[in-house]
Order: sequence, then C-alpha cells, then structure tokens
Amino acid sequence: MANSWWEIQIICDPNAEDLIFWRLDSFGCSGIASEKKSHSLLLRSYLPEEEAQLLDLAALSLWLHQDALISGTKISKMRWHLIDEEDWASSWKQYWQPQIIGDLFVVCPAWLPVPEDARDRLCILLDPGAAFGTGTHPTTQLCLDSIEMRLGEEPEKMTIADIGCGSGILSIGAVLMGVKQVYGVDIDSLAVKAARNNRTLNNIDPDRIIVEKGSIQKVAQLLTEPVDGLVCNILAEIIIDLIPQMTEIVKPKGWAILSGILLDQAKPIADTLEAHGWVVATLWKKQEWCCFNVRRS
Repeated sequence: MANSWWEIQIICDPNAEDLIFWRLDSFGCSGIASEKKSHSLLLRSYLPEEEAQLLDLAALSLWLHQDALISGTKISKMRWHLIDEEDWASSWKQYWQPQIIGDLFVVCPAWLPVPEDARDRLCILLDPGAAFGTGTHPTTQLCLDSIEMRLGEEPEKMTIADIGCGSGILSIGAVLMGVKQVYGVDIDSLAVKAARNNRTLNNIDPDRIIVEKGSIQKVAQLLTEPVDGLVCNILAEIIIDLIPQMTEIVKPKGWAILSGILLDQAKPIADTLEAHGWVVATLWKKQEWCCFNVRRS
C-alpha cells in the first residue's frame, strides 16, 4: 500500500500513559492521542510503514510488556494495522481538543474554533502533521510554562534557538510573547515542513522564525552572534550529547530550557550541565517528567 502508516493501538493503565508515550516516541511514532475507555486508556499512535516491519512491532509489544513489569502497572494490550495516509491524517485529529496551558497560552487545533473562555489568551494554532508537539504532553506544557516565566521581561530584545523544534509550538509561543527572532531546527524533514506551515497558520513573518533541517550545528551556521536563550524538548540521551555544544551558541549570561526528561534521568543531565558550566536555576516536574531551567555560570 503506497504511503501507508501503521496505526498502533494500546489499551493501558492510565498510570502508565507517560511511560508508554516515552516508549512510543523513542520508537519513532507520531501523532499520539489518548481516549478514556472505562478504567483504562486507549492510546493511538502512528508510524510510516517503511520505518517498521512486523518483527519491530512485535519487539515494541515486548518492550511495553517489560516496562509494565518494571513499573508495576497493568500489562498493556497492543495491536496494529495498516491505514492509508488520508485515513492517518484524519484519524488522530478527532481526539485532539484545545489545550489551556499556564497563565497565557491556549494551543488550538487549526481546524477548531478558539474556545470562548480562552480568547484573551495567546493562541497557538497548530496542525502538527507527523511532528511532535501538540501541547498535550507534559514536557511541552512544562516548556511553555518555562517560556512564559523566562520571557517576562523585554522579550523583544531576545533571540532564541529551538533545537528539535517539531511542530514549532515552542518557537511560535516565544514569538507570540514578543521574542525578536527564533532559530528552529529539526533533523526530521516532516517536522521542518510542519513548523513552517504552522508559522504561516499563525501569521508569523518567516524572518522571525527561521526553520531549517539540522541540529545545533545548523544553528551555529545561521547565527551572526550568540542567542540569548535556548529551548530543547527532545530525548534525554540526545540532550546529554548536545550540552557540550550549547555554550557555542548561547551568550555568556544566557539561559536554556531543557525537557523531554524523565525524573530518573534528571541526575545525569544535571551532572553534565554542571560539568560544562551551567547552573540549574529551577527544576519543574509534571507527572513523571521534568524540565530544567538553567543559566550559564
């Protein structure tokens, strides 16, 4: 089947949602959505057919089984089938609703009206496609909360980098708060496309959010001077590899917001930050996830 996607359905214990979300994200899935089913949750996630074979999906099922045993949660039930691209594009969207985040933001699917009680908020319109970042995951919410706190004073003077920008949700939120310019990068070409499309949806000038394929090295090539701050919401293992390079693109008095980190991964992140001249100002937690707000020492 041309342009087919695996639809992965998982019935799970609600207490295991974050762990399963992390496992699916690590596996490369996109467009994860959840739906309450009595005392359980039904999670749906999607993966291009060419990125996984039946043995890979069987291995994912085994990992979920092992994760449940280790965490002490109820064993999840997983099944999968192929759908075409049009069905994938519409399947997960029906479960995604506007999300109020922090004191300032509302994240709204581009095809839905902004809720009446959120029209005085900064509205981030999104159609993420296959890119990570819909506002429903705790790490995205932690990052938006941190951006709200960090950009409270003179944001119009700031430039920031968004490493692993995904749908562009954090870049857009920063610009809506008044940031002068954002450099967003992602190694996934689908994410680059989604971020550019969402930039247009929010009527943001392309010069204010520059989106390119790549990682932190690409940001370094784009800059004429270091940025004031950096946001990064990706896997902890990748963040550890990026920390030594962060000082190359951030000003001596700059800051960073780092998430995508499980609580039990916080110590190696903190140790690596300290070893490379960063000080942890605050560590925010939500469910099993955490977000580092750090500054250069």
